[in-house]
Amino acid sequence: MNLGKLGQALSAREIFDLIQHELELVEQRISSESVASVEAVTAIGQYLQSAGGKRLRPALVLLSAKLAGNGGRTAVQLGAVVELVHAATLVHDDVIDAAQTRRGRPSTNFKWGNHTCVLAGDWLYMQAFQIALRERNFQILELLIGLTQMMVEGELIQLERIGRIGVTEADCMELVDRKTACLFSVCARLGALAGNADAQFQEKLGEYAWNLGMAFQLVDDVLDFTAREKTLGKPVGGDLREGKVTLPLVYALECASPSERRLVEIILQQRSYDEVPFARILALLEKYRGIERVKERAQTFTDKARNIIGEFPESPYQRALLTVTELVTERDH
Repeated sequence: MNLGKLGQALSAREIFDLIQHELELVEQRISSESVASVEAVTAIGQYLQSAGGKRLRPALVLLSAKLAGNGGRTAVQLGAVVELVHAATLVHDDVIDAAQTRRGRPSTNFKWGNHTCVLAGDWLYMQAFQIALRERNFQILELLIGLTQMMVEGELIQLERIGRIGVTEADCMELVDRKTACLFSVCARLGALAGNADAQFQEKLGEYAWNLGMAFQLVDDVLDFTAREKTLGKPVGGDLREGKVTLPLVYALECASPSERRLVEIILQQRSYDEVPFARILALLEKYRGIERVKERAQTFTDKARNIIGEFPESPYQRALLTVTELVTERDH
């Protein structure tokens, strides 16, 4: 299935139509649960919510719950939980990266400052756990605690590697797992849990979503080099400017000459494209098929996700989760 832009839009609409009511309830829950006794935290929460976003993570929770049986109120609650966890990671990421834009608008740290945003991110994490705690289910808490530890460790590992040119493929895949795939997997597992699915169902759906998350992040790494800034919502080439060597560049550097490696080292040292233009890096990636190879790698994860979800009984929710794999791979932001 190779969907064009029109096909993607229709498929996306059909997917979200299946869970539109529940997603609206998730939005209401996020809005009410983002109100703090400190005005700055409330303002940051409202600012993040007003930016919109794909809401892919709550959608995964809701579709997984529907596939498992229903999920009802618990699925809505957990949809809000994963979106708040995601929002917290975005706030902390922007502080760590000294970002200035996010989704085409000034980033929270640019508007409110680092100190306030670190604490606001902490508050969002704790509020997510507060909501989850109301379900009185240790398995939910266990999944969320394990997830949070994985993601925080991922950020620390990434910080240790900032500015290093000797990053390996295995290093990159570890970060993709910790930063994105583990969250996708937990979203699906939480949905299956909300739908009262058995352990095998939860594990299988979690494996589907893990592969989906791996593909999602690899596509993100490609888009950082290839997307238009207006579409991406933040400066292109931002990862390298921040000192991060991602998989497209790792593949290119495997074949690059010493003088070509030196171009990358200069950007990593200066954290700018002033001396080495971004176009030189794009040419390097094209020359050594860095972007093409990462797209191929993302497709292998997409294919695996499709194969796994294809084993579930056919239903509107099974077809929706099947279509999500195409939307992730073919997206432009």
